[in-house]
Parts: sequence; structure tokens; C-alpha cells
Amino acid sequence: MSQQNQPPKKIRVGLVFGGRSGEHEVSLTSAKGIMQAMDPARYEIVPIGITKAGQWLTGENIHQRLIEAAAGHPVLAHTTAVAEPSPESRLALPISETGPLDVIFPVLHGPFGEDGTVQGFLELVGLPYVGAGVTASAVGMDKALCKRIFEAHGLPILPYRVFLRRQWRSQPETVLDVCEAGLTYPMFVKPANLGSSVGVHKAKNRDDLRTGLADAAQYDRKVVVEQGIEAREIEVSVLGNDDPIASVPGEIIASREFYSYAAKYIDNSSELLIPAPLSPAQTEQARQLAVAAFQALDAAGLARCDFLLDKADGRLYLNEINTMPGFTPISMYPKLWEASGLTYSELIDRLIELALERFDDKQQSKTTFDVDQAE
Repeated sequence: MSQQNQPPKKIRVGLVFGGRSGEHEVSLTSAKGIMQAMDPARYEIVPIGITKAGQWLTGENIHQRLIEAAAGHPVLAHTTAVAEPSPESRLALPISETGPLDVIFPVLHGPFGEDGTVQGFLELVGLPYVGAGVTASAVGMDKALCKRIFEAHGLPILPYRVFLRRQWRSQPETVLDVCEAGLTYPMFVKPANLGSSVGVHKAKNRDDLRTGLADAAQYDRKVVVEQGIEAREIEVSVLGNDDPIASVPGEIIASREFYSYAAKYIDNSSELLIPAPLSPAQTEQARQLAVAAFQALDAAGLARCDFLLDKADGRLYLNEINTMPGFTPISMYPKLWEASGLTYSELIDRLIELALERFDDKQQSKTTFDVDQAE
């Protein structure tokens, strides 16, 4: 067969999922949706799983094996342990076992994946990858740092306080007093570096606040306490690199008092309104703020920006940005793009294109300097 008649070479995509965070199960669901939606004529999918213990695995039926591992069953045959869960080898990407990879799709939510750790490793080994780089991933994951960036760019956010776990455990009453002095009930308590509403509590009084701080401090050394308001929850998806675009906004009608982990993934009764019933001015403001937040972090590929729309005065506040949002077929990020004219499969195609485009752009930067040419 002549080269002209040969089918185009498939793109080998290393799909990395699982991970050492409280969002392990969400990652498994996202990865399953992506694998089912990717065009087999265009891509060769190489599944790479990470157990909750940090062991990197590849082989047959790796997605099911990771589900079994998460349930406490041993990882059985047809898998290759490419990194034992030890500090020395935990970050060894299985390049030799998988063969050459063209691009990595790290479908990892939360710490040890969405926070710049895996992104930094991929930068070191020189592989293109989907999503934000090291800095944007790290800052986007840290709600406390992210709010400071938003403040510096003049983006509207609600009042907040930040505490270290050490402060909470050594001086709990002082922490409670500081919160009550600067904020009013209700307040929201969150681990600074986690997502999917894991460890998030709505505090209506001092006892609730105490319970929320104690729980959130189990998940992170840094805890954020935010001013609560009676609000509508608005979300906007962003796509692109240097010239990002925003989707239509969507609204979440939570099945519980707020959009908790259970409301997102267990109840199956939270309502997503797409597009959100907003005025043209509110819609445009949400989209502009989403792009501004994306650019403030110098994000890349994808992000979902979450807003709070005050029911009392109609003001829109930026709540947080997710640089690797939930990516199941029913997650808000892809559904917003579907409503904006981009199907789930097309969205995956575009994200891989953006990853390769960004990698090519980076290759244009000089990495050497001729000291003899120095002035």
C-alpha cells in the first residue's frame, strides 16, 4: 500500500486517572466517559491508572482494576505495576511500559493531579498534556491563593478568612472569634486544596462553624472560611489557550441546601439549567469574568468558573476556578459546551489540539544561552 493510501497515524493518548485525592472516584467516572467518547479511528488510548495509594498501573481492563482497588480488592492479573507506592518511585510515569505517547490527558481531580504536581512531572519529561500548566494548576487548586490573584486583578469576590490547621487545633476559640468578627452567618468552610465539595460545610452558627473547621482541617493544612449569601449558583466553561472563549452560562439548582458532594454525585436530583435564565447583561458579565479569571491565572486548555449571583441585589461574585473540572458526559463543563455547539467528542478533540498547540509554542522558547554573546 502506498503512503498516500495509508490511514493517518493515530494519536497515542495516555489517559491518566484515579489518583491520591478525595476525588478519586470522580476521576474514574470522568475517565470512563472520555474513553467511550474518543474516536478509535483517530486515537489510540493508553489507560494509565493511579491507585489511592499512589501506585501507577497500566495493562488490560485497568479502569475496572482501579475500581476494584478503590473498593479494597487487590489489583489482580493483567496489570503492570509501573511504580510502587513509595516516595522514591511514586511519580515514575510508565513510559517504557506504554511505548511512546503523543500527549497525556491527566483526568485527575484534586491534589496530586490537578494541583500542578503531575503537570510539573510532564514538563520535566517533555510530554504535551491537556490543561493548565504548573503555576495555573497550583494556584487554581489553592482557593486561598486563587482569591488573592482574583483580588489583585480587581475581580469581584466575597469576604473570606484563611487559617492553618495548626492555628485551628491550637487556638480553636480564637479562630472562631476571628471568623465571627469579620464575617456573618451563614459562612462556608472549605479545605483550600480540594474540589467536588469534599469537606465543604455551610455554617449557620458557631457550633456549625466548629464542626466545619474540624472536618475541613482533616483534608488540608489550610482552610478557607467564606462569607455566605443567598445566591444562585452560576457556572461558565472556558476553552482555549492564549485566546480563550466562554460557553453559555449554566445554573445549578441543588437538591440539597448547597451543591455538596452528595448533591453532585449521589442524589442525581440536582437540576442543571442550561442556558441559565439570566438577563443578556448578566450573561455577558459572567462570560467576561470567566475569561478574565482564566487569563488572570494564565490557564490553558480548559477551566470551569463558578459564580454566586446575589439574590438580593443581583451582584455577581467569582467563587472559584477549576482547572480540571468534572468531565463525565453529564458534568457541567461538557454540557455547557454542548449547549454552545460543541459535542462531547468534539470537545475532547479540541482539548487535545490545544495541548499539542501549547506544546509547540513552548518549543519556540530558547533553552540555552551563549555566554559569549552576552553584552
